[in-house]
Parts: sequence; structure tokens; C-alpha cells
Amino acid sequence: MKHWFSDGAFRAIVRNATYLGSSNVVGALLGLLALACAGRAMHPALFGVLVVVQAYGKTVSDIAKFQTWQFIVQFGTPALAHNDLSRFRDVVGFSFGLDLASGAVALVGGMVLLPFLSHAVGIPPGDFWWALAYCTLIPTTTAATPTGILRSIDRFDLIAVQQAITPFLRAVGSVIAYFGDLGFPGFIATWYVSSLAGDAALWWFAVRELRRQNIQDALRPKLFSAARRIKGAWDFVWTTNFAHSIWSARNAGSNVLVGIVLGPAAAGLFKVALTFFDAAGTPASLMQKSFYPEIRRLDPASDRPWKLGLRSGMLAGGLGVLVAVLVIGVGKPLIGAVFGKQYIEAYDLLQVMCAALVVSMAAFPLESLLYIANRQRAALVAQALAAVAYVGLLIGLSHAYGIMGAAVAYFGGQCLDALFSLVPTLGAYRNRHKLTFYAPEEAS
Repeated sequence: MKHWFSDGAFRAIVRNATYLGSSNVVGALLGLLALACAGRAMHPALFGVLVVVQAYGKTVSDIAKFQTWQFIVQFGTPALAHNDLSRFRDVVGFSFGLDLASGAVALVGGMVLLPFLSHAVGIPPGDFWWALAYCTLIPTTTAATPTGILRSIDRFDLIAVQQAITPFLRAVGSVIAYFGDLGFPGFIATWYVSSLAGDAALWWFAVRELRRQNIQDALRPKLFSAARRIKGAWDFVWTTNFAHSIWSARNAGSNVLVGIVLGPAAAGLFKVALTFFDAAGTPASLMQKSFYPEIRRLDPASDRPWKLGLRSGMLAGGLGVLVAVLVIGVGKPLIGAVFGKQYIEAYDLLQVMCAALVVSMAAFPLESLLYIANRQRAALVAQALAAVAYVGLLIGLSHAYGIMGAAVAYFGGQCLDALFSLVPTLGAYRNRHKLTFYAPEEAS
């Protein structure tokens, strides 16, 4: 382990993950406070409606969202390493234009589909207009360009600050809504305003950093002109978009599917378990956010990024075991204290999902390694196969065993995702000598 930390890139991954962790720990606690206020202020069915409304907006956003932050890291980070600012401007401009287009499509699509889906997902007619208004948040949550800018410039400290803004405002607003007895309208308005403020802060940080780096005119939307100068641009963004759409359908869409199969109350319980699961999996998600930009600065034909992936996965897997033991030990009283006794059943789900936590944390480097090897299509196929199997498991096991079946399906989905991603990653490693780090002719 001491030898691992002699590697500067590994130290950078851990350092940046620590930056993000400092805000995520606070954010997770504030998020629990917000959920606790909402869960105690409303009965489980109405709390489930709030969860479904938020999940619907996030699912629509995630499906339409192009992973422009990954595009900026993939193509922009090597350009910055070679001081190729013209290419970096093309990369950022293309990403910005794509965010604007996809945000507009997602907004219209989400609002048009809601009248047809609201009953199926468990939104009562009396709350329909609140859900429709919440859809106007979709364009801001669709944009990922500012995140890519900050990651490529290595300003994870600013991302950490921004990640604390939304949960802080949401927690403050939820406390006010709870003690002011503002009910469902107060909580949904709080979640809306806090998300909007957090997204606005992220854009402000990105614009400020571009000015500090003296990178002028980067945020001018471009699509076709920039794409012609960036070999493989459309292939990368469409592939990662499909992959992320599948991921969102498997994760954020899980609450919607549980709501359809078992009703809003079950969706609320599943959301509580997922909240603890996501909080427990924070170390891996933070390492992934810092891992991808760091290995993109390395030559994929060498052993170094692959060894970093192995070390990072082993470290995250070990942390996963410790976190799982901790969650099992304190999860039940914590859920009872935070959400109330009516949500204790979520602890049974969490026990099953803790096994999935270890698997997902250990396997986090696989997707990033496939991307640096230009095997994004293999990552898409792996996620698609795992997602199809997961949706089948979720629907079938939920029908057969209720809410506990949904937890078992979640574990199975995580295992299949890791397995299907591992196979092409091993193939890419064996053929790494054919990979190139940066091709100057692409920037001409």
C-alpha cells in the first residue's frame, strides 16, 4: 500500500476524491435531514409522490443527457496537456451546444409525456401541476459541460464546494417547510429552488475558471463545425449517452418501476434504502470522478493506467466491505431515528443491497478504462445487457416477493454489470499496445 502512494497519479486520485468527499459527507447528512423532514411531515404515500416526481424529472434528464463532461475529459484533457487551446475550445463549444439542444428536447419530451405517465407512476391528479412545473428544471440538470471543464482543469475543490450548495439549501428549506407545516407544495418548491441554485453555481465556477486560465470564447455553442474537427466526436457522445440512459433507467428509474409495480408507498421505502446505499457508496463514486480525468492524462498503451485501475478498485472494494459492515450495524436505528418507525422495513432492503455495494465499489474503474481504450461501445453493450437483465429481475421478483424482491434484483443487477464490463476490459488490456494517447493530426 505504501508503494501505491509513491505514485503521483494515485495520490492525485485519492486527493481529489478527498476534496469531493469533504463536501459529500456534509451533503449526505444534509440530504438525510431533508428527507427526514419530508418523511415525517407527510404520510408515506404522499412522501412517495414527492420521490416519484423528483425521480421522473431526473430520469427524463438522465435519458436525454449527453455525457458531455466525459467528452471534455476524453478529448479536452489531452489537448490541455499539449497546450492545444484551439482544440480545447472546439471540445467545450461542441459540448455546450449539445447541452443546449438536449436540454430543450428533454424539457419538451418530459412535459408532453407526463400527462400520459402520471397515473402509471403514481402521481395523483391533484399533484399533476406541481409535477409539470418541476419538469422545467430538466434543462439545467441535463447540462454537464461545466463539470467537464472543472474536472479537466483539475479544480475538484470547486466541484466540492458546489456539491454542498444544493443539499444545504434543500435541508434549510425542508426544515422551514417542516416547522412551517407547508406540506407537499413547500417541499417540492424547496427541492426545485435548491437544485436550480446548485446548477447555477456550477456554471459560475466554470466561467470564472475559463477566464482565469485565459481560455477565451470557449463557451460558444458549436455542433457540426466543431465535430468535423474532432475525430470520433459523434460516436463518443452518442455511445456514452446511450450508456448513461441505460444507467439512469436502471437506477433513478428503479423508483419509478417500483412505484408502478408496488405503488408509491413501496417506492418511498425503496428510495430510503437507495439513499443509504448511495451515501455508503460515496467513496467509490468520488474516486471514479477523480480517476477518469487522471488516467486520461496517461498513455493507455503503458501499464500505468491499468495498474492504477487495479489498485483503485482494490482500495474501493476494501472500503466497501468496511462500509457494508458499518451500515448493517447502525442502519436500523439510524433509519428509525431519521425517518421514523414506519420506514424500518427499508433496513431489510438495505441488508441485501450492502452486498451490491461491495461489488459496485470494487468494479468502479472498469468503465473509465474502457473509455481510455476507445472501447465505449463495449461499455454500452455491457451496460445494456446488465440493464435488460436487471429490469426483468426487478419486475419479476417484485411481483413474486414484493419489496424484498426489488432489493434482490438490485444486487443481481450490480453483479451482472460488473461481470459484463470486466470481460471487454480484460480484452482491452491485452491489446493495449495498439492504443495511442494523443494524435496531433486530429487537431489540425
